[in-house]
Amino acid sequence: MGKLFGTAGIRGRYLKDVNPELGFKLGATIAFMFNAKSLCVGGDGRLTTPILKLSVIVGAMYVGTDVIDIGLAPLPLTPWSIRKLKCGCGIYVTASHNPPTDNGFKVFNNKAMELTSDEEKKAEEILERGGWVPKDWDAVGNYSIRQDLIHEYIEELSSRLSPKRKRFTPRILIDTANGAASHVTPKVLESLGAKVFTLNANIDGKFPGRIPEPRPDVLEPLRPIAQDLNVDVFFAHDGDGDRLAIVDPIKGFIKQDRVLALIAYYKLMESKGSIIVSIDCGNALKDVVHELGGKLVLTKLGKTHEGLLKYGDALMAGEPWKLIDPSWGVWVDGIYQAAFIVKIMIEEGVNIRDLMKKIPDYPQARYSILVDEDLRNQIYDAMKEFLSEKLSRVLKKNIAEILTIDGLRINFEDKSWILIRKSGTEPKIRLYAEAGRTSELKEMIDLVLTYARKISKTIGSKIFNVEGALIP
Repeated sequence: MGKLFGTAGIRGRYLKDVNPELGFKLGATIAFMFNAKSLCVGGDGRLTTPILKLSVIVGAMYVGTDVIDIGLAPLPLTPWSIRKLKCGCGIYVTASHNPPTDNGFKVFNNKAMELTSDEEKKAEEILERGGWVPKDWDAVGNYSIRQDLIHEYIEELSSRLSPKRKRFTPRILIDTANGAASHVTPKVLESLGAKVFTLNANIDGKFPGRIPEPRPDVLEPLRPIAQDLNVDVFFAHDGDGDRLAIVDPIKGFIKQDRVLALIAYYKLMESKGSIIVSIDCGNALKDVVHELGGKLVLTKLGKTHEGLLKYGDALMAGEPWKLIDPSWGVWVDGIYQAAFIVKIMIEEGVNIRDLMKKIPDYPQARYSILVDEDLRNQIYDAMKEFLSEKLSRVLKKNIAEILTIDGLRINFEDKSWILIRKSGTEPKIRLYAEAGRTSELKEMIDLVLTYARKISKTIGSKIFNVEGALIP
């Protein structure tokens, strides 16, 4: 068996990579590994989620663990329920922003935190050898359903983030991507005092409204709707509600790390501490954190939660799209993130454009290069060599720092930077970059994409598709 866990849990094409047999083994493995008396299970709205969720349930009950099924619910509800119900672990069935053909599993430990790298390794070893022990007829686990927990989550979150003062009623457009948060986020925002308009808010596992990844190029065609509704902010989720993208109806997509910088700003205004972010975050975060006397810590994508274990003074952890606020919980929660921002807007009486004025803005590019799966490593290695040995010379830039925490990131002396890494969930190479001027950024990206296309053709990849956008 190859490595099972990727950047963010287990994910892949249904039947090819993810199937009911794997669900059964995973349910048995995780319940046994944590010696759990009870396991919390939930899932998104994908067509294959019910069968995979049932397989997890059977596996956990097989080894004697009681299962509490919270039904079709957004991802953050599973770790929240683990904490509330004091479960020994939890599994959520989802493929996040992947296409409807895919599915997967997010696994949480008894602290309601996604598994650490060490826990993932241990789980893979147990699963591979079938190292669990089944129980006899009189010791199998019990099964119960708790669909009422969604209402309790909405009430608790709404109460926690209730605005201290109300200066205006913001008009909000929320696109829930036909996903699991469709019946939750709008209710939370309304309870805070916002006027909410919904888009793609009927749950549908085929994602007919738009692809579930809330990228700039995906959301930009929807911006006229936000303008026609005269809203103060346009929010968008992925398929399970752990991600949040934000669009200014007038100026367009707001860079995700600027959103994290905004939240870091308010956290550091309250107290000083560490701000833990992934390797693909840019200068806006660095500027805000340093200016307000915080400490910026860089981690691997998908592993920002591990930083909470290393830094006891962590005020938040995040990566573009995703936020963990440890004062609320140790899990990624896009619903909480949307509510946090709406609370600020209501208290300060400003729209998203005015709110973001306090955060620096640098031109940034975020692309994904889809290539033949069996040739990806070869293409990636060639791109790494080009970046580390030739790019600075071609651009006539001096290298200030090279980081290999996750992929290869080159920071130049003029504060521009570029990062490439292999996706942990899809056969793609991620390409991120930032510069002081849009023309400078475009030159850097064009050079790298041209080389990537050339080396891909030379190696013989039949696929070379580029997704993403350059955001001035």
